[in-house]
Amino acid sequence: MKRYVNINDNDQEDLYCDNRISNRKYTILNFLPKNLWEQFSRFMNQYFLLIACLQLWSLITPVNPASTWGPLIFIFAVSATKEAWDDYNRYLSDKQANEKEVWVVKQGIKKQIQAQDICVGNIVWLRENDEVPCDLVLVGTSDPQGICYVETAALDGETDLKTRVIASACMGLSPELLHKIKGAIECPNPDKDIRRFDANLRLFPPFIDNDLCPLTINNTLLQSCYLRNTEWACGVAVYTGNETKLGMTRGIPEPKLTAVDAMIDKLTGAIFLFQIVVVIVLGIAGNVWKDTEAQKLWYVLYPKEGPWYELLVIPLRFELLCSIMIPISIKVSLDLVKSLYAKFIDWDDEMYDHDTNTPSHAANTAISEDLGQVEYILTDKTGTLTENRMIFRRCCINGTFYGNESGDALKDMELLNAIGSKRPDVIRFLTVMAVCNTVIPLRSQNGTICYKAQSQDEDALVHAAAHLHMVLFNKNGNTLEVNFNASVLQYEILDTLEFTSDRKRMSVVVRDCQNQSIILLTKGADEAILPNASSGQQIRTYVEAVEQYSQLGLRTLCLAWRELNEDEYREWSLLFKEANSTLVDREWKLAEVCQRLENDLEILGITAIEDRLQDGVPETIETLRKAGINFWMLTGDKQNTAIQIALSCNFISPEPKGQLLLINGKNEDEVSRSLERVLCTMRITSSEPKDVAFVIDGWALEIALKHHQKKFTELATLSRTAICCRVTPSQKAQLVELLKSREYRTLAIGDGGNDVRMIQQADIGVGISGREGLQAARAADYSIGKFKFLKRLILVHGRYSYNRTAFLSQYSFYKSLLICFIQIFFSFISGVSGTSLFNSVSLMAYNVFYTSVPVLVSILDKDLSERTVMQHPQILFYCQTGRLLNPSTFAGWFGRSLFHALIVFLISINVYNDERSEKEELSMVALSGCIWLQAFVMVVETNSFTVLQHLAIWGNLAAFYVINCIISTLPSAGMYTIMFRLCRQPSYWITMFLIVAAGMGPVVAVKYFRYTYRSSAINKLQQAERLGGPIVSLGNVEPQLKSMEKDVALLSISQPNSRNPVYEPLLSDSLTSSRRSLGPATPFDFFPTQSRLSSTYSRNCSDKMETMEADEVSVAMDKLQSQNEIL
Repeated sequence: MKRYVNINDNDQEDLYCDNRISNRKYTILNFLPKNLWEQFSRFMNQYFLLIACLQLWSLITPVNPASTWGPLIFIFAVSATKEAWDDYNRYLSDKQANEKEVWVVKQGIKKQIQAQDICVGNIVWLRENDEVPCDLVLVGTSDPQGICYVETAALDGETDLKTRVIASACMGLSPELLHKIKGAIECPNPDKDIRRFDANLRLFPPFIDNDLCPLTINNTLLQSCYLRNTEWACGVAVYTGNETKLGMTRGIPEPKLTAVDAMIDKLTGAIFLFQIVVVIVLGIAGNVWKDTEAQKLWYVLYPKEGPWYELLVIPLRFELLCSIMIPISIKVSLDLVKSLYAKFIDWDDEMYDHDTNTPSHAANTAISEDLGQVEYILTDKTGTLTENRMIFRRCCINGTFYGNESGDALKDMELLNAIGSKRPDVIRFLTVMAVCNTVIPLRSQNGTICYKAQSQDEDALVHAAAHLHMVLFNKNGNTLEVNFNASVLQYEILDTLEFTSDRKRMSVVVRDCQNQSIILLTKGADEAILPNASSGQQIRTYVEAVEQYSQLGLRTLCLAWRELNEDEYREWSLLFKEANSTLVDREWKLAEVCQRLENDLEILGITAIEDRLQDGVPETIETLRKAGINFWMLTGDKQNTAIQIALSCNFISPEPKGQLLLINGKNEDEVSRSLERVLCTMRITSSEPKDVAFVIDGWALEIALKHHQKKFTELATLSRTAICCRVTPSQKAQLVELLKSREYRTLAIGDGGNDVRMIQQADIGVGISGREGLQAARAADYSIGKFKFLKRLILVHGRYSYNRTAFLSQYSFYKSLLICFIQIFFSFISGVSGTSLFNSVSLMAYNVFYTSVPVLVSILDKDLSERTVMQHPQILFYCQTGRLLNPSTFAGWFGRSLFHALIVFLISINVYNDERSEKEELSMVALSGCIWLQAFVMVVETNSFTVLQHLAIWGNLAAFYVINCIISTLPSAGMYTIMFRLCRQPSYWITMFLIVAAGMGPVVAVKYFRYTYRSSAINKLQQAERLGGPIVSLGNVEPQLKSMEKDVALLSISQPNSRNPVYEPLLSDSLTSSRRSLGPATPFDFFPTQSRLSSTYSRNCSDKMETMEADEVSVAMDKLQSQNEIL
């Protein structure tokens, strides 16, 4: 489908939308119904609404409907208020953009209007530093050459200025003529591809003949860009409002479901099924009792004949009574604490990058706990592991190597002498470096030249050429000027053959103004340039140069050129113009036409550019690998370069401990054989303590994913490390999807626009705010300034978030089950009638006020200090395998709630069973027992106390008595004087003591036994922290078989300042352990789970212990003993 835009024509204003921007979800009229519809689209909310509606039936409700309607309305009001506030902020932002004043030309008259009144076809005028209000086709600028500069950071995150040029048909038009310009633009319907605009422009006489003028993205100014370093510019509005390219990309991203959320949903379903069973059993028992025992009791006033629905009354009463098994506040509580987790990341000063003044930021507030369960990290190389600060180091020109001895070609005297003697091959080489690019030279006020480059490689080449006396100093439109040894060389740029990820090269066709010759200058990847060399040229030296530089971890580019004759260029130019004018498959047709010219090349040489590793990268990767996380490097670089970088940053170990397996091939058979060979090796070495990784290039990867996906998937699950070279952005996303299909938790990290698809596809996306811009950071769930901060993001924030969420979710179920079980026990002594022990006020306040504050403050709890967690990353194992939240741990909390309910009910009913006691007194005693128990449960489960936590626990307990004393003064509340009477009775306080002692005694005893005699790795670290000892003996991360009991590891804890810390890793699981065999389990601690963890985790954790000899262990133990004696 196409769109035809008539320039400066007011008759088409009604055909397309206006320029009003709207990012709002709601309006005043539809907010209430739409928000309620969204909230009630969730199953749990539908369930609670059904319960609330059933409570309106007075015949079956055991309590006042307010006990359910109150919390339900409160929770819905909180969610609706948050949505309304967010939408109001979006409205204010839209209003500011829509009411901004802009200049347009209508009917030949230039006037000022609001941005929202711009229509398609209007000519919009911009001044320097103005924001572009809609998508424009550039038709005029203040520059005589028709160029302007724009800042696109708000659009794509790239901070460097971009050059935009007016359509060739509009060259030379004065501002007065631009007011009267007439014509038509043929363009595609609105889309969100910000890097592509395939259109044609046709101006009407008298401005130009009716020839088509092709338009590309370089002829456009897109919405939200800023005009820089240009006095004025004007353009024709082609897309407006929400139909702009930026508007098409707006929207709310699909929510990501964390593993914890999925487990909570499953547990909620299990509780719901249990509730149905309880309701059916008690309903049948109640009807039986009513028809038998109730008939013998004169005070039971059941009617002899009831309505047809009589059998449903008691079951429905129990359904309402048991509805509190599922905590109504759990979603709001989790949303609140997850928002705070995100704020903790934003506020973390230790993740602040002082070099770039970049703080860490959590854009997604809902998935922090997933950071603690990461199993695979897929990372880009350039700009992510490296600094993306390119430095020209070496080169090979016409078979001669420069910079090999000094390590810096810019200081190589042989090269400098060759330049001084004006050797033709060297001059051509430098010319390609200086001219074949899209760099913009800018002269500052003091006369120095600075370069604005879209690529760091181009920036390095242009700077290197300038250092070698080939200085690019001016670029005006199609004219380019280079200063070489005080002589000015002029080139006219005829055509630019742009770089694409498929072509892997870029070229320019220039006319040398000195001799009028036409030259094709090309640079690109060696596999894209060398095969197109002229038939008579020897390229073996260049292949060796590429191999040598790659072995050093340097980035290589191949430079070439070719002289063209006039007829050849003229014929090709017509084809290029035709391909450039098509609206369908323009990119493919252009690539085909470019290939016609980019052949029979004269290879000039090879450049080698260094991209140094970021600080802390090797240490970060080593630490995260010890945490059981597998690493994959996905890069567009050559195989050897990627391997060298991988070795230098601890991705893989050097021989003999490490082993690299190559998967190569250009066809299906070769790839199949190579893949089968690597698979066989992997299967054999999977039980050996050897660091095995596979390496695959983009071509072989495409064949493997298309024809051998099953084998490649098996290989992916067996390998700890993978290096994928020459991969495209789409292949990166495919690899993420492959691992996700195997139910692994993936984290993708990158820094450039080519990493966005991978980042968005992963369970967790992390963007680095790097030199390639902010596009990756803006698309990611989390953004950080450097790769080294990933260690803290996962080990500290991820682990703490998972631990806290696991506790909060299970505790929420525990406190709801506790009160529900007491209700069920009470039904056994109330004729199984579904009568509620607690009044409506108590039930409503229980979840909303009495038990919420202490749980929310648990987000401050830390089971281990941050330093200990960073020193011993192996303990992340407990999070990765879901050891703190799974059916087994939930069964422990379920059993605890049942036990505590039994204790509270039996003690309360036996102390207050005389005839003088009222039901309200028994109710308040039981409720008080629940509150006391939960206070002590919080104390026992809290690992680190702060003043705020003490205030929340004990202050909440005191608030319970204050609130109930106030309620007891109200005659209408149904609790008149109850609390005052109870507090004056010694038996009440004795009852509280008995409930706490009987309820918490067994729990504390079990925890003490586990902590003392069956300590986990975390328990031992906690003991060491509390004792303050320098070194402690620690067993396996998870006990396995009895044969493993002799395995011991030494680890260091925070030591006194006078001692140097000694680090030894934790001993991890045995080699036979796997994700499906996680050792014995006991109540109230870590339990087995069905979570999938790579079977190579144990090898990943135990690498260092494999190298320890028995005598080294004994020596270490002797040192431990002597240190303990000294202490």
